[in-house]
Amino acid sequence: MGVKQENGTPGKVVPAIEQEISEELDMKVKKYLRGEGANLKVLQDKKLKGQLAVREELYGKSATAAAKAEKWLMPSEGGYLEAEGIEKTWRIRQESIAREVDISSSKNQYDIVLPDLGPYTLDFTSSGRFMAVAGRKGHLAVIDMKNMGLIKEFQVRETVRDVVFLHNELFFAAAQKKYLYIYNRDGTELHCLKEHGAAHRLQFLKNHFLLASINKFGQLHYQDVTMGEMVGNYRTGLGRTDVMQVNPFNSVVALGHSGGTVTMWKPTSSAPLVKMLCHHGPISALAFHPNGHLMATAGMERKIKLWDLRKFEVLQTLPGHAKTLDFSQKGLLAGGTGSFVQILGDFSGTQDYSRYMGHSMVKGYQIRKVLFRPYEDVLGIGHSMGWSSILIPGSGEPNFDSWVANPFETSKQRREKEVRSLLDKLPPETIMLDPTKIGNVRPARKKEKLTKEEKEAEMEAAIAAVKSNPLKKKTKGKNKPSKRVKKKQEVVVRAKRPYLEQQMKEQEDLSRKKQKTSEDIQLPKSLQRFARKKPSNIIVLKCSCLFIAFNILYKL
Repeated sequence: MGVKQENGTPGKVVPAIEQEISEELDMKVKKYLRGEGANLKVLQDKKLKGQLAVREELYGKSATAAAKAEKWLMPSEGGYLEAEGIEKTWRIRQESIAREVDISSSKNQYDIVLPDLGPYTLDFTSSGRFMAVAGRKGHLAVIDMKNMGLIKEFQVRETVRDVVFLHNELFFAAAQKKYLYIYNRDGTELHCLKEHGAAHRLQFLKNHFLLASINKFGQLHYQDVTMGEMVGNYRTGLGRTDVMQVNPFNSVVALGHSGGTVTMWKPTSSAPLVKMLCHHGPISALAFHPNGHLMATAGMERKIKLWDLRKFEVLQTLPGHAKTLDFSQKGLLAGGTGSFVQILGDFSGTQDYSRYMGHSMVKGYQIRKVLFRPYEDVLGIGHSMGWSSILIPGSGEPNFDSWVANPFETSKQRREKEVRSLLDKLPPETIMLDPTKIGNVRPARKKEKLTKEEKEAEMEAAIAAVKSNPLKKKTKGKNKPSKRVKKKQEVVVRAKRPYLEQQMKEQEDLSRKKQKTSEDIQLPKSLQRFARKKPSNIIVLKCSCLFIAFNILYKL
């Protein structure tokens, strides 16, 4: 086996494997290059030609280095299910997927049946390593998902409505019958937060270390878990709600209400930032895309809507009902209702979601919560008989950043990360709809209108300044006292003129606005016959023509 050169002489023999590796490397280098290189043959300037040649060489070296490092930095590539021929991806069952995947992936497909303690809700840490589950009848547990080992489970002997991890797996909060409790990983009760009351839903804002809750009276609470300070306590005024979600882009909390409205809140405002009517019936579920610009809502009128939060417009309306919704890291949307889970995907990149996969639970199971596991192609399902886990190819981010979330972090790394995140903690004032405004220069405010007294004082000051100016002495005959008085009066009038003209202009504008508003006001139909009717231009023209005609006839 050999490679011939252009002149026909045999070149160096390259093994087939090395040739494939070099071709693969060339493909990756093209991905990191900065477009097409400059055409140096056309250039006449030798100095510029040399500079560009050095620059192009540096670009090539950096692209090659990035392509070689990609093997270690990005070892995995994401993918989706692909159907052949007339086959549909949503017809592929979990049993078929389990037969084709490796052993470690097939371990993520299981069912835990605990019929006496459900329905269950669940939550994952940001790295996807640990999972907390809570049964409605008081069962709490923390599980290590790497080796499927039970870390701790205990019974609180009262109703548990929701559970959420705090900044790491060492602490989690549970919304129980009367109050909100915080436990450590060993099951020890650390705090009882009575100010939150009987909380229904919990969310943790990890960048701000804020624990948010909504209770049965429709009160929204924000508590700083580092200092224990209650940052905000607001009445929504829209009644009881069980729908609560945090936008990962700007940390704004969204609530879904029984009137079909979605309100968005921040801890430093007693009024909602946004109040939008999304459905004509109660909101049953709510979810945010990881980029924060897309929101999915489900209503009781059996419609799922996708909203663009940059323009607050509906992008797509899908038929169907969902009691729970969740977006994956790659943008797949999972919805659960009854005993059926449906996964939608946007494969065209135009935010046009279509059916991707489906999964039916055992008949009679009632799904309470669906949640994608970070950095894994796994969907966790909490239902009335326990919890389950199914495989959803292409849902998770294939490569993790150890500075953001490390599933394999040691206790030393966890301590360092905790200190670093506390130092980088953001104040509650930084929560806003558009966080990109932080650091921008505030635009100058428009000049406020002066009051009547201020205008008069300004005019008097201008007149006094003019009067204080001494008049020039003129030649004989032009310096008479009468002429001097007349000149002083002219100077005063000249100083007053701009203020009087501005005052007249404002009065004209005001009268024009009043006339326009009076024209716009329409009377009710029953009173329109009493309104004064203006003669039209045509009638006035006809009257003038008739008058001229009568004059001509009279003269004749």
